[in-house]
Amino acid sequence: MNEENKNVMLLAVQYRQPHVFQILLQKNIMIRDRVLRVVDKSGNNAAHLAAELGAYRPWLIPGEALQMQWEMKWFEFVTQNIPSNLLTRCNNDGKTPEELFIENHKQLVKDGGKWLIKTSESYSLVAALIATVAFASSTAVPGGVKEDNGSPTLENRTPFHLFAISSLIALCFSVTALVTFLSILTSRNKEKDFGKDLPTKLLIGLTSLFFSIAAVLITFCSGHFFVIDEKLKYVAYPVYAATCLPVTFFAVMQFPLYFDLIESTFKKVPRRSYKASVLI
Repeated sequence: MNEENKNVMLLAVQYRQPHVFQILLQKNIMIRDRVLRVVDKSGNNAAHLAAELGAYRPWLIPGEALQMQWEMKWFEFVTQNIPSNLLTRCNNDGKTPEELFIENHKQLVKDGGKWLIKTSESYSLVAALIATVAFASSTAVPGGVKEDNGSPTLENRTPFHLFAISSLIALCFSVTALVTFLSILTSRNKEKDFGKDLPTKLLIGLTSLFFSIAAVLITFCSGHFFVIDEKLKYVAYPVYAATCLPVTFFAVMQFPLYFDLIESTFKKVPRRSYKASVLI
């Protein structure tokens, strides 16, 4: 115990130490329950301390929404591993762990909502542009149609099939991304929504956007293949690569956020970062 009557279990919860907390949970059940039932001088048990939010940010992950997601996951992880009767107990201020969590995370929820709205607006603009191009491409027939039966003139060529399939894929995924980002803009932005619902929607939207970008690039290259002469087709490959480079660069720039979303969404216990932060 320290001077505030906190044992190692309470300190591990307060300072967001998942590894220490998990090691302590593996101890004998009688010892574990006795340690978990300890309260500090302010009447806070482990659930109250998991609901606190200090001035520091223990989860070194970009974006307030992902910060809030890991705070929610940490609170749920702690409350699932302590006696259930502790969840309804009040501290000396008369607040339950859930009430304390909502009160302490009001600003983070607000900042996370703003971050999600700003991010979704930017991505929805890109998705709308891709959807417009994909719709125009999906209704176009390269080479025209035969007058006698209305079938495509180039239907027996492989680039034509690649163009037709990729244009439909681009349209499907771009519309999916656009609808997903719009659903984020109209969401409630409550505390529990940051645990799984909102990050999952953002992950689905980003995945759909990446697939639509790739499909649009394939559509452009396969459609333009009919324009060039047979002698120049090998010269066109570097041109295709140069044309696709800016869009590919945009997608690569978003990969860090994408991988952070995957980790924060599918990881049950937040990963504590032990990197030192220096304020200059």
